[in-house]
Amino acid sequence: MRIVAVTACPTGIAHTYMAAERLEKAAKKLGHAIKVETQGAMGIENALTEADVKAADVVLLAVGIPVRDRARFDGRRVVEASVQEAIRNPEGIVASLGT
Repeated sequence: MRIVAVTACPTGIAHTYMAAERLEKAAKKLGHAIKVETQGAMGIENALTEADVKAADVVLLAVGIPVRDRARFDGRRVVEASVQEAIRNPEGIVASLGT
């Protein structure tokens, strides 16, 4: 499965990046490809391209704030989770994307 994800928390510092790292590790462990965009204090990093979004089977939004430029995901399967859940249970979230 190909996953694109966005992580973002209210302060945009530690939790944004912790969630991204844990989701990346979980996806790889479970045999999935993933690209994670972070929307943090440093702005948008590792931005998802239009091609990334089109090629994805699912969009995962692990956020605690509104996602910037959310319209780019219109028409795609979008699953939402909290940043805290992505940190605590990344494998559970990734495994649930296949259902």
